[in-house]
Amino acid sequence: MKFPPSILEEIKARLPVSAVVGKRVRLAKSGREWKGLSPFNAEKTPSFFVNDQKGSFFDFSSGKNGDIFKFVMETEGLSFPEAVEKLASEAGVTLPKITHEAQVQEEKRKGLHEVVELAARFFEAELMGDRGSGARRYLSGRGLEGEARKLFRMGYGPPDRFALRDHLAAKGVDAALMMETGLLVHGDEIAVPYDRFRDRIMFPIHDARGRVIAFGGRAMSAEVSAKYLNSPETPLFHKGSLLFNHHNARKGSHDTGQVIVVEGYVDVIAMTLAGFPQTVAPLGTALTEDQLGLLWRMADEPVICLDGDKAGRKAASRAIDLALPMLEPGKSLAFATLPDGQDPDDLARSGGKMAVAEVLQAARPLVDMLWTREVEAGPLDTPERRAAFERRLKEPLGQIKDEATRRHYRREMDERLSQLFASAAPARAERGRDGGFQRGRPQGGGAGRGGFRQAVAPWAVGPLKASSQLTQSRMMAGRRGEDVREAFILLALASHPDLILRCADEIAELALDGPAAERFRQVLLEAAMDDSLDENALADRLLQPRVQEAQSALLAITGPAERQKLTQAADPESVFDSIRQAIVLHHRARTLHSELKAAERALADEATEANFAWIKDVKARLETIEGTEAMSGD
Repeated sequence: MKFPPSILEEIKARLPVSAVVGKRVRLAKSGREWKGLSPFNAEKTPSFFVNDQKGSFFDFSSGKNGDIFKFVMETEGLSFPEAVEKLASEAGVTLPKITHEAQVQEEKRKGLHEVVELAARFFEAELMGDRGSGARRYLSGRGLEGEARKLFRMGYGPPDRFALRDHLAAKGVDAALMMETGLLVHGDEIAVPYDRFRDRIMFPIHDARGRVIAFGGRAMSAEVSAKYLNSPETPLFHKGSLLFNHHNARKGSHDTGQVIVVEGYVDVIAMTLAGFPQTVAPLGTALTEDQLGLLWRMADEPVICLDGDKAGRKAASRAIDLALPMLEPGKSLAFATLPDGQDPDDLARSGGKMAVAEVLQAARPLVDMLWTREVEAGPLDTPERRAAFERRLKEPLGQIKDEATRRHYRREMDERLSQLFASAAPARAERGRDGGFQRGRPQGGGAGRGGFRQAVAPWAVGPLKASSQLTQSRMMAGRRGEDVREAFILLALASHPDLILRCADEIAELALDGPAAERFRQVLLEAAMDDSLDENALADRLLQPRVQEAQSALLAITGPAERQKLTQAADPESVFDSIRQAIVLHHRARTLHSELKAAERALADEATEANFAWIKDVKARLETIEGTEAMSGD
């Protein structure tokens, strides 16, 4: 069965290799790649690598390599069509029926690619011809000479209404194909279709494979209403799913571990010439979910490089709102703000690589931008306005779908709010005779009229640090008691030593509350560090007096259901499944307990219906977890 290449490319674009491989191989970040133990050979030292930028895996122990389809075929024993169907389902891609009509459509797509490529060559030739002299002078004035023109395949669309149409017709291209690729303007009221791009400098738009699929054109005349004009949506071109310069920036991103997002074509070219080839741009629209997905495949924290004016701040706000629901561990955005009145092209030409690098190094994380946006939204000089500010700040956090990321954002904002409002206490003690707050110069940004005095916040001048009061609190210190779930996980592993190596990484990362659990965990990890886990050596370790004390303390809190799985007669695979489920529940419960504390603090500060509902919601989710665990223990 033959699948259209366009469908295979779409599946690969939606599914990073690390996501597919990560379901079968425990991967760890290694520079710009991922590494793990080979799924094809038994090994103790990782020799299996995944590269999302290249879209491939390589296993040094077996020599096997390939893309996501090859991986699924090798690990699951599927045929190529079966692997495509499986991954298409996961990617949400509908596979076309392989009919004669579908084959005709695919051949037609090939024809469309050829037509657009012919147009690109025409525009390139026109730029270097007599009619392109004015465009060449303009580009030279912008510092865009031979190297840039060649790398980005710049061209010129002459002013004649039928220049491109006649050129393509002479090569046997049907007018219907020209219209379908967006090269001609047509419609019911247009008797004769004519060239869309006239008297414009042309910037070809490529797909991820480097094929020209559309164009952006900059008008040479100042009288034209549309300064920039893009190709319309076509079977080849969907502007919300593509990035300008994506095909070139992939290598630069892989080499640097960074991707930079600017606004326009010329900005991308200027940044590339200044030494930042990892630069891309949206295609005339605000950033979309699909484009953000592409960016995260290139780098974990793309840098959004924006103008320092009002339009730049609005663009940053839109990017924040877009990214919040999609945030997950390790995936975020950073924002680099340019000096007022300059765009990346201006900065690159005036200051060179060093000036650009300084702006990028000063990029601020998304959490800072969110905080600043809400602080600057209005004055904080009354309790009501401060309450509105707190609501504005917390409401967007509920959009974060990933539980752990949402919890850390809420904790961060709680800490910032605590410090910000605490800084107002002296001001409240310094009321004037009129009963109002003492007026003073606002500090820290965002304090408006009315004189709500704010000290400069720690995050404005350096990394945020927890206060001594917070670090000594019960929340930071832990519950200091033994936990039934922790006890079961550790005792089950000790009863079935063969499972220790399979869970070693997860156990090492497990957050534990009880001192006995921590002591017992160390014994298991020490045993796992041996090249081959020796059960006799483990037994000797477990006989040490302090370890026996810890084991007795853990056994004392386990119930009959747990103890059944601690016997040697218990099925190891069943025990392994119970351990994995317990680890998942443990992580969820800890997350929810932390969220519950934050909700309780919020209710104590402000007894609103929203905060009360927050507590009820968290408690309901905790009860669900406990119910799940109770059912699994029956």
